[in-house]
Amino acid sequence: MDLFYRSTRSKGEAVKASQAILKGLADDGGLYVPESVPSLDKSLEELSQMTYQETAYEVIKLFFTDFTESELKECINKAYDNKFDTEVIAPLVEADRTYYLELFHGATIAFKDMALSILPHLLITSAKKNNVKNEIVILTATSGDTGKAALAGFADVKGTRIIVFYPKNGVSPIQEKQMVTQKGDNTFVVGITGNFDDAQTGVKQLFGDKELADIMDKAGFQFSSANSINIGRLVPQVVYYVYAYAQLLKEGKVGKDEKINVVVPTGNFGNILAAYFAKNMGVPIAKLICASNENKVLYDFFETGIYDRNRDFVLTSSPSMDILISSNLERLIYLTAGADAEKNAAFMGALSTTGKYEITADMRAKMTDFYGNYASEQETADTIKALYEKTGYVIDTHTAVAAAVCDKYKKETGDNAKVVLASTASPFKFTRSVMNAIDAKYDAMGDFELVDELSKLAKVKVPRAIEEIRTAPVLHDTVCDKEDMKDVVMKFLGL
Repeated sequence: MDLFYRSTRSKGEAVKASQAILKGLADDGGLYVPESVPSLDKSLEELSQMTYQETAYEVIKLFFTDFTESELKECINKAYDNKFDTEVIAPLVEADRTYYLELFHGATIAFKDMALSILPHLLITSAKKNNVKNEIVILTATSGDTGKAALAGFADVKGTRIIVFYPKNGVSPIQEKQMVTQKGDNTFVVGITGNFDDAQTGVKQLFGDKELADIMDKAGFQFSSANSINIGRLVPQVVYYVYAYAQLLKEGKVGKDEKINVVVPTGNFGNILAAYFAKNMGVPIAKLICASNENKVLYDFFETGIYDRNRDFVLTSSPSMDILISSNLERLIYLTAGADAEKNAAFMGALSTTGKYEITADMRAKMTDFYGNYASEQETADTIKALYEKTGYVIDTHTAVAAAVCDKYKKETGDNAKVVLASTASPFKFTRSVMNAIDAKYDAMGDFELVDELSKLAKVKVPRAIEEIRTAPVLHDTVCDKEDMKDVVMKFLGL
């Protein structure tokens, strides 16, 4: 049975997985959602005996039903190979009664590698399946991590080009250095004078520009997306929640059918939505704990049922979460509205025109699996310091936001279910913020001195991704205003 995908904004034709992956965003601006969330067809006991790659196949095959077994396995094996510095791909580390799911062992030391290692292969396979002759142009906006992970995934992949926009003053020094030193003749990195929401809005406008699409088509190009709005990004993220539970079962850390809570530091809502899909597939997850930083638009939404982006944008030490328009939330809105595209389109129209919308009481009742809270900058720093002093384990700022919110949830509810916490980035990606949290004396050090100091402190080898950029030359220095994004794209493509 083929599983089909529909746009969240219209009752248009349902498409196959490969078509949804290729398009990225639906023609009406909506996001693709499967017509139903499939149930696991292997028991968690069976999955507990599988490798990460084998688990990935068992999950992804249920969503991407128009891919053959050999096509999917080839994509998976090309993705989850020695680019990762551990054979288990996503290890679980226990610290202070929490299981940290380390999602940062890939090429760019952030969780985006988990999906962006496979997306290029899914896209190229999808293009072949649909007889696409055009070159695929990946267009993406990043708040820090997606950009480098996408660049690393697509660099020199035949038949593709990639353009990444990032907020010039809204990412960490290490994140920026990783992007602007990216090699590959098909890569292009642009800083914009604005914040992430400006970059994301600009990218969405380019996707919806019919005139540009015609010009590109005549020149042999078409856009696709590597942002988490692409279903080819979201589905591979479901895998690691299934894998994490299966590993806890294998190690006897949970009993059969024992429910766990999952905590996710959340910006664009894709990573926690993947956990929601895992729960709906049959993984025994109780609460989905949505952790925000001081840009707490999601916390306010879960508290009030009102999504309101009309507020000051705060630059924090967890920049990948500095987001006021959480794009993937649209998928949850659509599903809780009873897959009513018209109703969802009205909410998104209101968000676009007034910056806010309010969901119904019935929809809120369907979101009781979610709990939202946020951590201030001080709470984030205090959490890094306290965990290090107690256990010697060092976490990054995003992971610390989640850990702080997890503590608040436990105190508020008394719920002591076991916790899997999505550790979304290596502390080496945010060395200054992490080291300052542990001791203010480190602020006098240079960025790469801090890297070596952190390595000693945490007793962890400096990741290859950091070693590579110590002396790498800057290859991308384009900066533009948000109004000029279209011109920059056309220039890069020679249009």
